[in-house]
Amino acid sequence: MIQVPLLDLKAQYAAIRDEVMPLIEDVCARQQFILGEHVRELEAELAAYSRCAFGIGVSSGTDALLLALMALGLGPGDEVVTSPFTFFATAGAIARVGARPVFCDIDPATFNLSPAAVRDFLERRCERRDGLLRNRITGGRVAALMPVHLYGQCADMGPLMELARAHGLRVIEDAAQAIGSEHLHGARAGSFGDVGCFSFFPSKNLGAFGDAGLCTANDADLAEHLRILRVHGGKPKYYHGFIGGNFRIDELQAAVLRVKLKHLDAWTEGRRRNAAWYDRAFAAAGLAGRLVPPRAVPGYRHIYNQYVIRVPRRDALRAFLAERGIGTEIYYPVPLHLQECFAYLGYRVGDLPESERAAAESLALPVYPELEAAQLEHVVATIAAFHA
Repeated sequence: MIQVPLLDLKAQYAAIRDEVMPLIEDVCARQQFILGEHVRELEAELAAYSRCAFGIGVSSGTDALLLALMALGLGPGDEVVTSPFTFFATAGAIARVGARPVFCDIDPATFNLSPAAVRDFLERRCERRDGLLRNRITGGRVAALMPVHLYGQCADMGPLMELARAHGLRVIEDAAQAIGSEHLHGARAGSFGDVGCFSFFPSKNLGAFGDAGLCTANDADLAEHLRILRVHGGKPKYYHGFIGGNFRIDELQAAVLRVKLKHLDAWTEGRRRNAAWYDRAFAAAGLAGRLVPPRAVPGYRHIYNQYVIRVPRRDALRAFLAERGIGTEIYYPVPLHLQECFAYLGYRVGDLPESERAAAESLALPVYPELEAAQLEHVVATIAAFHA
């Protein structure tokens, strides 16, 4: 039986081993493991790649979000508008600083935060009071917007940024799945808001050999504040003007990521080719009415961190594929507004119907660049057999 794992990092490593190992040896020989030369070079390279002025390497994508919230002074009494259809860290970081997540529904075509839903919340459920934008129900200060560039495609940042400017909101981009993805006219994920937050978890398009992340910024003072907060708020060392945390990226991860960054565009094009192949093959197999392939917005660069289809009998299809050697994943089975830990926010089933429907129907298929033609054909043929 042909085996098709959801992701095969061993194949990627085999192709770059001879580039990676000498750099790891170099770091070991230097014995400088924290905030060294590779970190500085990586920060500059990733800032340039993301078309931003500054890059600040951090310990994970989750810590990038947490650091951004801290740097912008968000905390108790503040509310942050975001998507419920995303990885837990998006809202978890908001709650960890003492702020309140406010969930708005998604666009069903792209899975990203709906500008119309955000506008409805801001214009109908908020009001100006004492010079501040307040949530009419909770009384909290609506202070920030956190869009998520889900699955590798930018959110609709034009209208979202217009809403943020109109209402005086800070903007943090959760770009954990979106390194190198582009909006219209070549603007890249992480370059729109105050801070962009990236994850280099091993399964990402640009993955480290462990946890790592990055914040991007275009304001020099904010970038410096992020750098200070990532080392416990101390500058110079042992003199603390702020309470920060230990959010440093380590030198070994930076060295690995610098090697991988050289290959990222080629890997992304491989993912895009595989996604286009799936699109054509599903149409040729007569599956257009049985499943919905992901929608790539015209003019955007979708990097396909995941290739996610929508199918009515998702769980049955997933079991059918697993029995035939095909790996899949559900991103995400429970939207955040229905997670037990967020019950205190008061959301109920039916409040955000598009997010709830996506959680019931979405299924990620293998799309990594090293897939062979026979593996791609096996995936499509098996899905066709399921529906026959």
